[in-house]
Amino acid sequence: MGRDKALLEADGVPLWRRQRDVLRAAGAAEIFLSARDDQPWLPHASGFAAVLFDGVSVGGPIIGLTAGLERASHGHLAVLAIDLPRMSPAWFAALLADCTPGVGVVGKRGEFFEPLAAVYPKELMMSGWEALVRGDFSLQHFIAAAVAEGKLRVREIAAADAVLFENWNEPSAARPPPHA
Repeated sequence: MGRDKALLEADGVPLWRRQRDVLRAAGAAEIFLSARDDQPWLPHASGFAAVLFDGVSVGGPIIGLTAGLERASHGHLAVLAIDLPRMSPAWFAALLADCTPGVGVVGKRGEFFEPLAAVYPKELMMSGWEALVRGDFSLQHFIAAAVAEGKLRVREIAAADAVLFENWNEPSAARPPPHA
């Protein structure tokens, strides 16, 4: 993208703050920030229980997910990507309502899971570490295995909710403001 997505603004608010507030409004009891340690804005990022640093340059989001599962003091971990500026607290509230002890919920559109706006049970922590040890960094593989094991339920993403998953992965001079 050429710049730090966390600093892009939606309705005048940096995305890191917006996503923190979405999780808080959905009822999250503790909120972690997964980030690289070289991001200069981190000292100004407040309101998090902890910052989980990406200690490995390869591996992608499964590293932060696994670290969050390890650190979480509750039975479930809600994960929200920084680049989903239209995501709403209502999505997470609906996912949480479908969770049961040891079972989380992930959305799916067509053949693909939406792993970065999902709720994972703490019981998936070892599966995450095992995937990392194998060098399998694919969240699609990780989720498919968790669904097969009965540790994740699938929620089909309705056409009306598809807008929640529009992401900001490409630079654009004129972004329409999100309406959460």
